[in-house]
Amino acid sequence: MAGAADSRLPGALAAAVVAALAVSWCFAFERGTWVLETAPVFIALALLAATRARFPLTPLLYWLIAAHALVLIYGGTYTYALTPFGDWLEQALGLSRNPYDRIGHFMQGFVPAMVAREILIRRAVVNGAGWRNFLIVCVCLAISATYEFIEWWAALALGQGADAFLGTQGDVWDTQWDMLMATVGAASALVLLGRRHDRQLAALGVK
Repeated sequence: MAGAADSRLPGALAAAVVAALAVSWCFAFERGTWVLETAPVFIALALLAATRARFPLTPLLYWLIAAHALVLIYGGTYTYALTPFGDWLEQALGLSRNPYDRIGHFMQGFVPAMVAREILIRRAVVNGAGWRNFLIVCVCLAISATYEFIEWWAALALGQGADAFLGTQGDVWDTQWDMLMATVGAASALVLLGRRHDRQLAALGVK
């Protein structure tokens, strides 16, 4: 029964994410920003559909990817600087800005770290947990840096129209904070989920 449930999990989560995308599009504050913010979700859905048969992931990873997608979709609906949850956090914690983009960049490290971990282990790319963890954090930092490049190019191409996508809220250190949060997210994922991930990999026959 557990195996059957696991086989249905990717489809169920994909359906939930697609439904969230549809609702988000209907209520999007700014459609152009929505497209930019949710583009990674569409890319992930396409990649997962294309590789599901030959490279099915662990249930943990499917849950994490779906959670990351929902974070992106929620941010795309309102723009990161205007999310109600972020406004609530700002008031509750006495912050000077809406911090939702920090959550997004934390997830940008947290979830890709586990994706990279699964690929590196299953493909036996590198031996030794220490070197593997080091490379995973480096990969996540590279992804974060690449995303900052994309934001920079969007700003150059769109001018002030990119303000909602950038979500800097006047913070001159926003880029550095974004990359730091991704790095912290990656390290946190490895510490918090490593053993659970190992058990699920073992269930797939991965040693």
